[in-house]
Formats: sequence, structure tokens, C-alpha cells
Amino acid sequence: MNDAIDLVVREAALLDARRFDDWLALYDAECLYWVPLLGAAQADPRSHNAIACEDRLLLQLRVDRLKNPRAHSQHPASHCQHVLQRSVPEAEEDGEAVLRTPFIYIEARGESQVLLTGSYRHRLVRTEDGWRIREKRVDLLNPGQALPAIQLFI
Repeated sequence: MNDAIDLVVREAALLDARRFDDWLALYDAECLYWVPLLGAAQADPRSHNAIACEDRLLLQLRVDRLKNPRAHSQHPASHCQHVLQRSVPEAEEDGEAVLRTPFIYIEARGESQVLLTGSYRHRLVRTEDGWRIREKRVDLLNPGQALPAIQLFI
């Protein structure tokens, strides 16, 4: 289970370093990145609007946009810092693990800064190359605060 927990920590560190291609490589081909608009109260990514609900293709498109020097929203570039509590294993069986990780997330761009808190729920699958992220759910404590400001990946 320590390898799975290390993956969650590594994912946050790669985002903080703006190493988006390396970050995306942690995700399984059949992945889902989901930030529910209703936070923990939302049970299904398709039953209600979301702040983000992206498969592998949409994640790749967002990474490409963030790396593009002509991306207007990235002048000045956004930077982030993740502060994680220790991940708590919720389940592990048949090559899958579910981890819950409370977090604090700070995103800064120019003179503005956004502070968000909540919990990640990572559903990981074991592959020949080690653990991969099949699903990342981000339950924000106050999801409405994130809507106008977030540029990177929470």
C-alpha cells in the first residue's frame, strides 16, 4: 500500500513543479478526473454539472493548453502548492486500491491567490508498470469558491 500512497504524493509534487506530461503519465488510459460541483454530496459525475469531469483525452488537451506559450490564461503563468495529509486506505482488492487524502491547495497567478481545501479520492489500478490512477475525485469543502479561479489541476 505504501507504493500507492507514494503515487498520490508524487502526483501532487509533479503538479507543483508544472511537470504536466509526467503527471499525465500517472493516469490510466481509462481514467476520469472529476471535481463535483456539489462536492461530497454529488454521487455521480453524469447526473449533475461538474467543475471538471475529464477523461484521458480531455486531460491531454488541457495539458497541451497549459504548455502552449500563447495560452492567454497563462500570462502570467499559474503556480500551485499542494499540502497533503497522509492518505487513508479505504479499500484494496483485486489489483485496485482506493485512498482518501485530505488536502490544502493554493494556486497563485500574478498577484491573485486561491486557497481550497477538501479531500481527494484516488481509485488506483495495478498495472505491469505499477500503480496508475483510474479515477481522481476532488471533493472541495466549498466548491463554489473554485469556479472562477482555477486554471491548473486541483
